[in-house]
Amino acid sequence: MPVEALSQKEIEDRLAELPGWSLDGDRIARSYRLASHFAATAMVVHIARTQEELDHHSDLTLGYNTVSLTVHTHSAGGALTEKDFELARRVEELAPGHGAS
Repeated sequence: MPVEALSQKEIEDRLAELPGWSLDGDRIARSYRLASHFAATAMVVHIARTQEELDHHSDLTLGYNTVSLTVHTHSAGGALTEKDFELARRVEELAPGHGAS
C-alpha cells in the first residue's frame, strides 16, 4: 500500500502537536539533551527498537549527551507522511523515561 505525502497544512497541524519538533527542509527534526552519554546511548537503543516495531527509520545521531533525529519517508520520495509523525510521537512518549529534554 503506497504511503501518501501530507499537505503543507497537514504538516503544520501535526507539528503544532509536537513541541520541540520543527521542519528542517523536507524533514522533521528534533534534538534532545540528556544527563550523560550513557543516558543518550540508552535512548538511541530505545528509539532503534521503536523504529524496528514501526518498520520506519530515521537518521539518528548520538552525541556526547545528545540525541538528534531527522525523519522523512523514503518510500514516498522523501516526502513527509503520517509514518514520520507516528515515529515522532512515539519518540516523544519514550523521551521522558530517559530524562531527555
